[in-house]
Amino acid sequence: VQLQASGGGAVQSGGSLRLYCGASGRILRINAMGWYRQAPGKQRELVATITSGGSTNYADSVKGRFTISRDNAKNTVLLQMNSLRPEDTAVYYCNADDIVSMNPMDDTVVAQREIWGQGTQVTVSS
Repeated sequence: VQLQASGGGAVQSGGSLRLYCGASGRILRINAMGWYRQAPGKQRELVATITSGGSTNYADSVKGRFTISRDNAKNTVLLQMNSLRPEDTAVYYCNADDIVSMNPMDDTVVAQREIWGQGTQVTVSS
C-alpha cells in the first residue's frame, strides 16, 4: 500500500491551500489517517488526524484554521488549510495506519503498519 500526496504550493499569508492524499495498492482497510509537517531545522509534528469513524484531532496551532476529512470508500484524506501563516511553512506528509491482518471471527485488527507518503511543500509568505 502506498500513499500519494499532492496539493502543496506557495501562497500569501491569509490564503488557503488544500492537500490531498490517496492510498493505493492491496488495501485491506485503512485505519487512522493524518497529516504531519516538518519545517527546516525542526522535528516532524502532528497537524491533524482522523479515524475511520471520523473522529478528528488537531494540533493547537491549526485549530480553527485547518479541517481534515476523509473518504473511506476511496481511501483518501484531505486537509483544507485556511488563514495560512508563515509559520505553517513546512513539508507536509500524509500518514496512515494500514491494516494488514484482521480476525475474521470478530473483525478486530490483528496487525497494522504505519505508512507515509512523500512530502509536499507548503510555503506561506508574509
